[in-house]
Amino acid sequence: MNANILIVDDEPGIRFILTETLAHDGHRVTSVESGEAALELVENQDFDLVLIDLKLRGMSGIEFLAALRRRSPDTVIIILTGHGSLETAVEALRQGAHDYLFKPCKTVEIRESVRTGLLKREQKKLQRNLVVQLQRSLDSDETLPPPPSSAKPPDTGARFMRRAGLIVDLMRHVITLDGHLLELSPTEFDLLAYLVGEAPRVVSPQELVRQVQGYDSAPWEARDIVRYHIYRIRRKMKQAANRSDILRTVRGVGYTIS
Repeated sequence: MNANILIVDDEPGIRFILTETLAHDGHRVTSVESGEAALELVENQDFDLVLIDLKLRGMSGIEFLAALRRRSPDTVIIILTGHGSLETAVEALRQGAHDYLFKPCKTVEIRESVRTGLLKREQKKLQRNLVVQLQRSLDSDETLPPPPSSAKPPDTGARFMRRAGLIVDLMRHVITLDGHLLELSPTEFDLLAYLVGEAPRVVSPQELVRQVQGYDSAPWEARDIVRYHIYRIRRKMKQAANRSDILRTVRGVGYTIS
């Protein structure tokens, strides 16, 4: 689906990459460098989707998001953020943003986020139309056919978990510690995310292997496997945020996030 898209970012290089990527996909793209300039545009025309940098000079991205939400609640909003502003990105999602992207943005992530955001917008429009049709059918005693399956809202479930300075994004498969991105392997991500979800409970090595890697193991084997991954996670915590104390070993029992 072709859409009318606005990009709000004060970095010319980011605006160029986003514009080229989205225009290549057939979208109509406008870009500005400030929230104030973007406000003038949205007062006079409608946009299907807006990409907003959180750290703008003058009006912040969050302030512009709030103003845009009041004027155009159906516009899809995607937040552009650095690793250190993930906390603010989570707050933006609470205020109705569809998604966030780490800068510099990967082309495949840009396209996928825009695609899913526009699809969700179309589904909401379809749902509203179905409600109107239902009301009309009740008023005229007509029989309304069942809605198509595409009208059903997606079952997203819980997306974020937080514990002791850690933020886990289960959808984007990323974890930050005190605002610093942890460069984790898939197994390390799954292990740390499981510990965060179970905290403050102490989890045994055997349970971690079973839940994270999907098989049962002997106690000695599980200890060796998990010890190796815990060592690597702690080292990456130390490198990224200069701390690893929150991933605690309970001797003879297992591991926990404290």
